[in-house]
Amino acid sequence: MSHQFQQYHLFSLPRDLLDTLVPRNDLNQVPEPSTPPRTDTPPPPPQPTAGSRACNICLGAIFVDVDDQRAHFRSDWHRYNVKIRLNGGEPVAEAQFAQLVDGLEDSISGSASSSDSDSDDSDAVAALVHKTRKLARPSSPESSTPKLPQTPLVWFHSPPSTQVGIYKAVFSSSTPPTEYLAELKHMQIGGEYGRTWALFMTAGGHFAGAIVRVKRPDGDEDDGGLTKKGKPRKPKPEIEVLKHKTFHRYTTRRKQGGSQGLNDNAKSKAVSAGAMLRRYGEQALRDDIRNLLQDWADDIHDCERIWIRASVSNRRIFLDYEDAVIEKGDERLRTFPFPTRRPTQAELSRCLQELTRVKVSHLTEEALRAQDEALLASLPKPKPQPAPAPQPEAAKQKDKPAVPQLSPEEEQLRDKWTRLLDMIKRGRLDTLKTFWDREGAALGGVNTPVPDWTDEKGGTLLQVAAHSGQEEITKWLLEDLRADPTLDVPSSTVAAEDDSGVESDGDVPRLPRGKGGRRTAYELARTKAVRDVFRRCAAAHPDWWDWLGTEHGARVPSVLSSEMEEGREEKKKARRKGLKDKLKEREKEREAASPPPPPPVEEPKPRKTKEEPGNGPRKLGGASGTTESVAGLTPEMRAKIERERRARAAEARMKALQGGGRA
Repeated sequence: MSHQFQQYHLFSLPRDLLDTLVPRNDLNQVPEPSTPPRTDTPPPPPQPTAGSRACNICLGAIFVDVDDQRAHFRSDWHRYNVKIRLNGGEPVAEAQFAQLVDGLEDSISGSASSSDSDSDDSDAVAALVHKTRKLARPSSPESSTPKLPQTPLVWFHSPPSTQVGIYKAVFSSSTPPTEYLAELKHMQIGGEYGRTWALFMTAGGHFAGAIVRVKRPDGDEDDGGLTKKGKPRKPKPEIEVLKHKTFHRYTTRRKQGGSQGLNDNAKSKAVSAGAMLRRYGEQALRDDIRNLLQDWADDIHDCERIWIRASVSNRRIFLDYEDAVIEKGDERLRTFPFPTRRPTQAELSRCLQELTRVKVSHLTEEALRAQDEALLASLPKPKPQPAPAPQPEAAKQKDKPAVPQLSPEEEQLRDKWTRLLDMIKRGRLDTLKTFWDREGAALGGVNTPVPDWTDEKGGTLLQVAAHSGQEEITKWLLEDLRADPTLDVPSSTVAAEDDSGVESDGDVPRLPRGKGGRRTAYELARTKAVRDVFRRCAAAHPDWWDWLGTEHGARVPSVLSSEMEEGREEKKKARRKGLKDKLKEREKEREAASPPPPPPVEEPKPRKTKEEPGNGPRKLGGASGTTESVAGLTPEMRAKIERERRARAAEARMKALQGGGRA
């Protein structure tokens, strides 16, 4: 029978076409006829008899009772087949499994039921699976077949020149590609109630949904016949729409796209009337769809496939809510494997026809072969991976610096030191006090050396505070915690430090460095205010430390008592007063030496003419004398006259008050 220029329904393929179909491989080639079986091939597995139990994965595994079946499920053979099946491979018979075990270096123990051997068996089975997968890989990249682009269609061939294409999405997700033909033949069976699909689309506030029967029950066949009027009956349609519903809500701004909810999440929440309407439309659309799914719950439960076209955000309308009709991980869920348009009833019908109508082409073997060669030629060739140049072991050791592996306790200790030093350098005294009351003992006390990995300019907390110029923290460390100011600064800090940028102390001399360049926290301070903290503490508590010692002391050159500070302030005030007096004398001398300025010359006031009327509006009957006198003056002169007028008025009021008091 010729199949030229015919269209077929997916669930009603002709029997003569279905019997001649063979799958095509990735290169769209008809598979070569299988070679005759070898003599050492094991016999076909026995078929299970009525009432017996069998394994759906292992070939030829039949059990007498439940205990035998449970023992099989714990065996290495069954667990190996399960893992191979999950990886997309084919299970092996028991004899083939025995050969694989013999070729494995590590022996696999039997199906022991004790818990002690479970881990060993799992490791052995995993090793066998890894070895099988490694042997299945191609020997070299050059000999491997180039990776072909994935297509949504799977093709079958019917000799001599008919090709049939079907969307992969219509098959079960658990079916391997080698079993597509068997499932296609099983699709021709309608069963007692037929086959139904559910289709839903939503986008831009539009929704369309339908429950359709794609395959009639087996007993409901179209037997033709005549009507009462003697006319031939119309054939029953292959597809029957059982339920359908469409509606629309205002959720998207015109000509801008995107829902209002996504816009609110990306930007601030709009408060316009249109935005409020769109939010209401989104909520109403969500409620309408979920109510519809609840009404169709029984029909959806019986559907073989559920097709949903929705964006990521709109997909939660169907799945992600409490008491959802469709579960999120449902095996029946599918997306349309082709572009779709606005959700309407007509678009649902078009998509349903596209899914159930079989794609047919008629190419000869020569045309198929030429098509395959052109496809292979168009594929990009894999780029050869350059082999890395061998490096000597010494260079490898130098390129990879040793990164110390820290324990959780060491990482926690480093975090505490980092936080402590950050508080000191930022001058956060209140936070530092609270932290030290809690963690000070664990860190080793106030005089504990700072770890080397911090790279700080100072070996103790007092030296770090002095170098950072934190006056309050230095005072707290010296007086409250009694930090030792006589400890030496580390040699690395001494070598890196110089006296550039150090604020001068005025009349306080700086001591030369001790033997070996010895320096203390006082000499590490770069500001005068911090050094005065050391001097005040030395004056207030002279018995605490050897403040003035140069060899083993704190190397503070002199103390600073309250009387000395008061005397220093008085000297500063006297110096300021002397400077002010000198400035006044210089101003007087300069005024006496300079000639007096000439008296100001008053410019004659311009007389107004009839052609040049005065500025501002003129009242009927003329203006007052005051307004007439300032009309032609500049704003500065008018302001001066106004001030003088107000002063004269104030003097007159004062005289009147004085005269009234005398009376």
